[in-house]
Amino acid sequence: INIMTKEESAQKQAVETDVIRKLFVEKLDVDEEVAEILIAEGFTSLEEVAYVPLQEMLEIESFDEDTVNELRTRAKDSLLTMEIAKEEEVETLSENLKGLDGLTTELITKLAEAGIHTRDDLADLAVDELTEITDVGEEQARGLIMKAREHWFA
Repeated sequence: INIMTKEESAQKQAVETDVIRKLFVEKLDVDEEVAEILIAEGFTSLEEVAYVPLQEMLEIESFDEDTVNELRTRAKDSLLTMEIAKEEEVETLSENLKGLDGLTTELITKLAEAGIHTRDDLADLAVDELTEITDVGEEQARGLIMKAREHWFA
């Protein structure tokens, strides 16, 4: 249980709101006023803006149908761009891991998302860290780590 004072709670909420506001301003290319309206209406992510039922967004007094459609389009475009960039980053950064026996594309993606991009990064992990990141069993994690360390002894 995490107990906070009212001041700590308000400060935490202000920080979270600021992060969301910056996300909306940057990714949706809107001014702070539009971002504030979205936040006040309970939107906290690009996914919500992109995929919440159209009617729900049309109920926002400040937005007409054109504005809602434009916001949804921008959110979807931004999500797509971010996903493509993530996939390209995984491809580029994890090239070093691709030749390692036992690593699937899915595992490489999970590793890349956790900042593990090279054999040395993988080799430096403890078994419990790898199982937590990838959800593989201890035996498989141990084997992958040992494979990643093989080049140290070659």
